[in-house]
Amino acid sequence: QVQLVESGGGLVQPGGSLRLSCAASAFIFSNFAMSWYRQAPGKERELVAGSTSAGGSTNYADSVKGRFTISRDSAKNVVYLQMNNLKPEDTAVYYCNALHSGILTIDYWGQGTQVTVSS
Repeated sequence: QVQLVESGGGLVQPGGSLRLSCAASAFIFSNFAMSWYRQAPGKERELVAGSTSAGGSTNYADSVKGRFTISRDSAKNVVYLQMNNLKPEDTAVYYCNALHSGILTIDYWGQGTQVTVSS
């Protein structure tokens, strides 16, 4: 059974850091682009950061550039999101996504992890 399990969320003060992890199982990790999305209350889900299947290219939302870093460990089938200099507006549920685009599009989501930035 395919699983994406996020962890690492929590409460942090403004200016603090968190590292989110997403452990993937039951699919060929290296064949999938991996991304982090977030959804704040009353807002639509938005892309935060993405990594191509080979991990050679990354992209970020303008709001997190220079503060967040996405990385993937293919040996462990884990994708990370290092979040530094967190701001209250980063408060949201963060979701891990795996996407394979080919003849068929295959799309998996994790259950989400809450990140709250507050003093």
